[in-house]
Amino acid sequence: MKALIAMSGGVDSSVAAYLAQQQGYDCIGCTMKLYHNEDAGIERSRTCCSLDDVEDARSVAYKLGLPFYVFNFTDAFRDTVIRKFIESYEKGITPNPCIDCNRYMKFEKLYERAKILGCDYIVTGHYVRIEEQNGKFLLKKALDETKDQSYVLYSMTQEQLAHTIFPLGDMRKSEVRTVAEQNGFINADKPDSQDICFVPNGDYASVIKLHTGKPYPYGNFVDKQGNVLGHHKGIINYTVGQRKGLGISSGKPLYVCDICPQSNSIVLGSNDDLFHNDAIATDFNWISGEIPQNEFRCKVKIRYRQPEQWATVTPTDKNTVHIVFDEAQRAITAGQAAVLYDGDTVLGGGAIK
Repeated sequence: MKALIAMSGGVDSSVAAYLAQQQGYDCIGCTMKLYHNEDAGIERSRTCCSLDDVEDARSVAYKLGLPFYVFNFTDAFRDTVIRKFIESYEKGITPNPCIDCNRYMKFEKLYERAKILGCDYIVTGHYVRIEEQNGKFLLKKALDETKDQSYVLYSMTQEQLAHTIFPLGDMRKSEVRTVAEQNGFINADKPDSQDICFVPNGDYASVIKLHTGKPYPYGNFVDKQGNVLGHHKGIINYTVGQRKGLGISSGKPLYVCDICPQSNSIVLGSNDDLFHNDAIATDFNWISGEIPQNEFRCKVKIRYRQPEQWATVTPTDKNTVHIVFDEAQRAITAGQAAVLYDGDTVLGGGAIK
């Protein structure tokens, strides 16, 4: 069996490659080049972190004796991930580009490339598990819940799960680093990436301006009644739930409660104003491929680091669900994902409307 290993240059994907090889797969290593220096606001003359990552991946692949390729997906990444990222902020929506990268790059573009190379499987270093049960493939949380990445993989289909291997799903991060050290991998102690890859310094507003080349006009901060409280510096600089950096003097803490691109205004309110009981999720993917016919109970996660919360879920059409939480949730944010769980099994997910 032949496997294409997605190697990011980090320790996780490197150990995933090693384990796949140990399990007897005929492995090919690859790294996806997703952006140029200029896309991330880095000078052309500087060494971009992504180039360092390619060399780390290449080093591990050669150490394992694997063929290694770099696939240039920069155009597709710009069109499907960066462009959506920019357009979302312009609409007052807070996107999760890591979800789109997994959906459109790893399990679409790379999946297509694997077929061309005659590979039976894609292997990645995600912390998540796949189980087959009664002819269906289940996507399950990782053994190490502190590293679980099931939230960003809710868009996977039955066909993709049937041709994907996640070797790290039953391991803890400490065990992964031990394997890397034992094999002398150059990245055994490499820190985990924290930022969005094409926003290496965390300043996403500057990256948006870099790509669009246009200014984002100042507008009004208003309260729920429409009274002007002050002036903001352009809606792309703010997200729902934000408190810091507002530049408003007030006798009580103020938070971003709503972003209104039509009027170029931002609604501020109290922390209590951020709590809501229900949400609509669209572009919904049911991992089983089957849409439930009736409302049902499950747990729902509305951001990556949040624990799942009990809710009643009602499918309203094939692409949309209505979620009613048992307890009001803080800062349910348009553009983020609502992911449904039955125990440690991911049922599916969609984008919060």
